[in-house]
Amino acid sequence: MRAVLDASALLAYLKGEPGGEEVKEALLQGAAISAVNLAEVGSELADWGQDPAQLLGFLQGRGILGQVLRVFPFTEEDALEAARLRPLTRSLGLSLGDRACLALAQHLNLPALTADATWEGLAVGVRVEVVR
Repeated sequence: MRAVLDASALLAYLKGEPGGEEVKEALLQGAAISAVNLAEVGSELADWGQDPAQLLGFLQGRGILGQVLRVFPFTEEDALEAARLRPLTRSLGLSLGDRACLALAQHLNLPALTADATWEGLAVGVRVEVVR
């Protein structure tokens, strides 16, 4: 596996935004995403009036979900790590979903891919790659 995707990275890919090509390259090498971050992507679609279930069908139909993108559950270990990251990331405004991504990246010993420039220079023991 190449990296753990944050919701913003997967959205950049899905919407054809800047950084989406870097996310595509990561997907081609195999990537991971926390179920929390997948829920964030689905929530964004729901905000646009779309059925989040269509996201799963779309990703499965394109050979992404279950093949090049593996969804990991949010475990007790991840929950504790996300909580530990709170004081280290509060000043940057990182959400629970952001910290779930970082916790999974730490657990899998992979870099975290994000489209959120506020993660630039984040020093929490996880390599962060900002795609735009």
